Amino acid sequence: MQISARGDYAVRAALSLATAYPRLLSTQAIAAEQDMPRKFLEAVLADLRRAGVVRAQRGAEGGYTLARPPREVTVGAVLRAVEGPLAGVRGLRPEETSYEGAAENLPGLWVAVRAAVRRVVDEVSLAEIVSGRLPAHVRRLTALPDAWEPR
Repeated sequence: MQISARGDYAVRAALSLATAYPRLLSTQAIAAEQDMPRKFLEAVLADLRRAGVVRAQRGAEGGYTLARPPREVTVGAVLRAVEGPLAGVRGLRPEETSYEGAAENLPGLWVAVRAAVRRVVDEVSLAEIVSGRLPAHVRRLTALPDAWEPR
């Protein structure tokens, strides 16, 4: 799984909003805190608003806030809002792939990859990241001997 700059910025912005919840934060405040380009952040926040992840309030006292409490917003919801489906194969969803010959069983692997990604991003809330209390199954993954090693 590749996380784009857009996905990374979206999660980081959502974490800033989770920390401030239910207060409003301006785009400028989030951009400064997270060291992000403000214009790019505005586009990311617009995607999050369209997806119902954040609410926007206009005016001098305006800004953004999460649409739901941080414990109810998963990383997966944030990523899907800006990236679309979590796993794709040549623009198809894993279950839509079909192969012949030696690769005929490959769709099962692609579906398993998506399920593994979901098991992390759909089961970790913004509140858990902010608090540093990740679910046990996620902590176990980060504790594997080679988890932090590049391949």
